[in-house]
Amino acid sequence: MCGIVGYVGSQDAAPILIEGLGRLEYRGYDSAGVAVASRGGLKVRKVSGRVADLAADLPARFKGSPGIGHTRWATHGEPTPENAHPHTDMAGRIAVVHNGIIENADELRAKLVADGVEFTSQTDTETVAHLVAAAFADGATTLEEAVRAALRQVVGAYGLAVLDAEHPDRLVVARNGSPVLLGIGEKEMFVASDVAALVGYTRQVVYLDDGELATLTATGYRTFTLDDRSTAKSPSTIDWDVVGAEIGDNAHFLIKEINEQPRTIARALSGRLDERFDTAHLGGLNLTVREAREIKRVKILGCGSACYAGELGAQLIEDLARVPASAEPASEFRYRNPVVEPDTLYVAVSQSGETIDTLAAVQELQRKGGRVIGIVNVVGSTIARQVDGGIYLHAGPEMSVAATKSFTSTVVAFVLLALHFGRMRDLSPSDGRRIITGLQRLPDQVSEILQNEAHIAEIAKELAQASSVMYVGRRRGWPVAREGAQKLKEVSYVHAEAYPSAELKHGPLALISPEMPTVALVPDDELLDKNTSTLSEIKARKGPVIAVAHRELPTELADRTIVVPRNEPELDPILLSIPLQLLAYHAAVALDRDVDKPRNLAKSVTVE
Repeated sequence: MCGIVGYVGSQDAAPILIEGLGRLEYRGYDSAGVAVASRGGLKVRKVSGRVADLAADLPARFKGSPGIGHTRWATHGEPTPENAHPHTDMAGRIAVVHNGIIENADELRAKLVADGVEFTSQTDTETVAHLVAAAFADGATTLEEAVRAALRQVVGAYGLAVLDAEHPDRLVVARNGSPVLLGIGEKEMFVASDVAALVGYTRQVVYLDDGELATLTATGYRTFTLDDRSTAKSPSTIDWDVVGAEIGDNAHFLIKEINEQPRTIARALSGRLDERFDTAHLGGLNLTVREAREIKRVKILGCGSACYAGELGAQLIEDLARVPASAEPASEFRYRNPVVEPDTLYVAVSQSGETIDTLAAVQELQRKGGRVIGIVNVVGSTIARQVDGGIYLHAGPEMSVAATKSFTSTVVAFVLLALHFGRMRDLSPSDGRRIITGLQRLPDQVSEILQNEAHIAEIAKELAQASSVMYVGRRRGWPVAREGAQKLKEVSYVHAEAYPSAELKHGPLALISPEMPTVALVPDDELLDKNTSTLSEIKARKGPVIAVAHRELPTELADRTIVVPRNEPELDPILLSIPLQLLAYHAAVALDRDVDKPRNLAKSVTVE
């Protein structure tokens, strides 16, 4: 997997492909390539490395249209130019880019080799190029016919685009488990795996569903199935803008997105606070009051930061709505043959709306009759279209691999959901008003924390010198500690572990030493005394302590304190998470890491 871009029209494709691939860099990748159809046949260029390396490697006369491009995150074979996409057939006529995994690739490869095909890569994708060429050899007369014949032999997940030098007026694309969308221009068409690649060219897009294919020409598109039945697809309008997907004057997308959080939190709240009845207005849930009151349990599914936000969401739902709630990794959910109860509401959380593990869990739930809503950032994404209702984050494009503004906006969405359900049950109007007032204060309080960036950056430089860091928190602080530890790991590559504070003495305290700092979440709540006792335990073993707290802590408890403003206890985790984002960012900068594109990671995980 990672990113697909395609173009058909009167312009030279290469500059459009390079720009589109550049907008997909945030997804994470290890190699890149492009192919265009020219009068002399197919032209292909591939590199291991960045899109900038590919752009520098293109000859001045690399002209032609249509064209396809790809950024690859290795699944089969090392990140080498040979394994980079696009892949071609032996004659150099067919080019293919592909996200996903062809599960029967070994079987297909063996059959093709027996038929005399010579492979030049270790990838599963190359089999598709040879299968399309074989379909033409077997009598297919159109590119659509050849692609359909090839895909009928394929088992697995794919989002792919196919270019044929002998049919240079079109592209054929297909989707099964990996996102593909079409962009509609003026006498030109685009294809991409992510809307971010298209925001500079069009706002009109068509999302393919699993099992669908499309033919794109300069004058339009046709969508159809593997058995060539036409499907009716209406365009949608995307609400992202080019500015949101550009870095501007910022050193990295990550710090840009951290600093956007006062605005993104305000957007998440916009139009959703009902001050007349002290509740939240969430019409997109598609739940009547009667249906909502019949819910006896809530289960939240997500991966990575989405799961940690879900753990906070579960606590919010229990605290405000008094409905039993829990969160678990979506990647594990469907493999344990879960009991799906008719009175349980399931919540799928995914920034991209394309996370394959979460999508698979949604589909498993719906097969068993479960009601599923989504909390998603990308409008029109697969999960957003699959679920029964939900909440859009409206956080705008998040280009850095590490989640920041999508994490805080997700927690805000859970506050709104818990408030909405709570006011249908036993949450008093005064408590509803208290939560609304707290939500309205959040943007300014986040801005206040961001103004303390220089102090946090100093602490981060010290943290960057450690080989391992412990994060601890209690109750609402525990999911925040897990999110903070993940941030440090993924962008700075400094090892970090997170534990509930009370669990330290049950084993992990053995790790504490002068060389291992602890980042402790110490809000002024009902557990303050318990938390300060934990700090004393750490300090007694000469462990350095960095506290994130509502007031400056004495030096016998913490070596350094990051003070954050106080809100309502239910909302404090949002504010406590902001300094942890800044710590991770500045530690990564101090260590000269590739902040926006951490090694081995991808933004939208569309393979298992």
